[in-house]
Order: sequence, then C-alpha cells, then structure tokens
Amino acid sequence: MALNLVFALTLVGSLAISLAITVPLTGALIRVRANFNPKSIQLDEEGNASAHTGPVITGFFGMLRRVKKIEGWGGLYKGIMPALIETAILTILIGVVLNSDAIRYGGREPDTGVLGSLFYATVALILGLPGVVITYRSITTPYKLAFFRPLHALRVLLTPTERRRPWTIYKTPGLLFARFLHIAYKVGVLGLLKSLLLPRMLVDEEGKIANVSPYKLAIFICISVLSTSILCPLDVISAKLAIQRNHAAPEYNSVNQEVENDDVIPEEYAEYSGSSEDVIGLRNEKDPYVGLYDCFKRVVDEEGWQALYRVWWLTAIAGLGSVLS
Repeated sequence: MALNLVFALTLVGSLAISLAITVPLTGALIRVRANFNPKSIQLDEEGNASAHTGPVITGFFGMLRRVKKIEGWGGLYKGIMPALIETAILTILIGVVLNSDAIRYGGREPDTGVLGSLFYATVALILGLPGVVITYRSITTPYKLAFFRPLHALRVLLTPTERRRPWTIYKTPGLLFARFLHIAYKVGVLGLLKSLLLPRMLVDEEGKIANVSPYKLAIFICISVLSTSILCPLDVISAKLAIQRNHAAPEYNSVNQEVENDDVIPEEYAEYSGSSEDVIGLRNEKDPYVGLYDCFKRVVDEEGWQALYRVWWLTAIAGLGSVLS
C-alpha cells in the first residue's frame, strides 16, 4: 500500500514537472506554425498593393520571448488545462491496460503490428480531434482564458455553431485528413520500414543494445530525418486548420435563425491577454481555407514555401527519437 502511494505521488510529480516544461515549448511551437505571416506586399480585394502590418516572427525561441513579453507567464501556460485533462485521461487508460508493476518497470504495449498500430492510432485521432482543436485555439487565442471556467473558455474558443453542433469540428476543412496523413505516414510507412530494418527494441529493459546492422540503422535514420520534408508541412497545415473556426452555413442561418455575427466574441468574454498587440497574426475568418490542398497552396502563395517548414529541426529531432522508441 505504501509503495503504491509513493509510486502515485512520484507519477503525479513527474507529470507536473513534465507539463511545466512542455506546455510553454508546445505553445511556442504551435504559435510559430499557426502564425499568419503573409509576404510584405499583398493585393487587397480591389487589386491594390498593400503592406503587411502584422507581427513578423518565425523563430521558435523568439516566439517564447514574445509570448512572455506580451502576455506574461499566463500566456506561456495557455493550453495547460486541456493538456492536464488529456494527461489525466491517458494516465487512467494506461493504468487500465497495463498494471502498475508494468508501468513502474517499463512495460511496453502489446505488439499489434503495423496495421493494428495504424488502427489504434486512427481511433485515437478521431476521439482526440476535438481536444486538439481546443488546445490549439487555447494557445493561439488573443483573449484571456480563465483556468477554472471551462464554459467561459468554450464561449471564446468555439463559435455558436460549434457549440450547438459539436460534430461540426470534424467537418473543419482538411483537418482530419491532414492529421490522418501524418499518422498514416509515421505509423504505416516509417513503422513498416522500421519493422523491416530494425529489431523492435534497440535497447532492452536491462539497457543492452540489440545486435543491429549499422547499415540498416543508418538507412532508417536517414529516412526518418528526410521524412521531415513530408511531416513538417503536415504539422504546419494542421495547426492552421485547427484554429480555423467553423461558422454557420447560409442555409443553416435561414432555417434556424442562427445569429448573423457567428464570428463575434461576446463583449463580456472579450478581454485581451496583451495590452498593446497580439502575439501572432490570425487569418481573416471570412476568407477561410477550404481544404488541405487549398491550405497548402495558399500558404505557399501568401507566405512562401518556407512557412511550411517552420521549426523543421524539431520535427527532425523527433524523427531521430523515433529510432529508439
């Protein structure tokens, strides 16, 4: 009993430390990728040239400094409540699937093969998509969110249409497909290659390194790093699509008398986090992306192809980490 209590306290403490470190870093990453940073000269609706006046920042560490400067510590920890809820749910599920001894001593999930892993990852994607959307919007919103007032936060983050019809989130143009392509490539393509080239565990529970061909290891490492060219654009597109709110369709307005200003935050909730300026630029909601390819094309046309590779090095590091996982 005492050992279980010590283990539980240790687990809670480690999770708290992990969230304290990862939430600000994740927030900076999502902001950099979601930031709407068009080229300096654009054409307006009438075809006249106009200069971009929004924030121009694409660096990861520069974004961390900017968030701290404009929104303070509260801004750095935007999104912590969805992260806490997600972590609690995952911890409970892991505790159900694996007993405490298995978790404590490094137990691994059952080997279900590539297709099984892809199936479970797809189910997790579908179940977790609303949480992803809320987390991304919590991080990028310019408005203050009360940590312990979830209804207030949802009023800010979701449109009336999304609150009345939550399944509308799944209809966000291109988002579900973009995230599926991401997991399909990581699990289906990279997972299959890894199963063919490397043993399931490079390092066993005793810390011993498995006997592996250095040539096969080098090939998989190269493929994992080069996969950044595919995975990073999907991450950027997913971030931009996730923060794009869904508004009522014209036919829905006419039948159900939906409020016309579906994109307007109620005044009682519209308290800005920054006193002088917004941390990132947000795209006009009246000119949304209409799909994955449309998002890809318009990002390249409006912001340049480099925008698809923001913080690419972090994706490459994650690829290297997958070699050992």
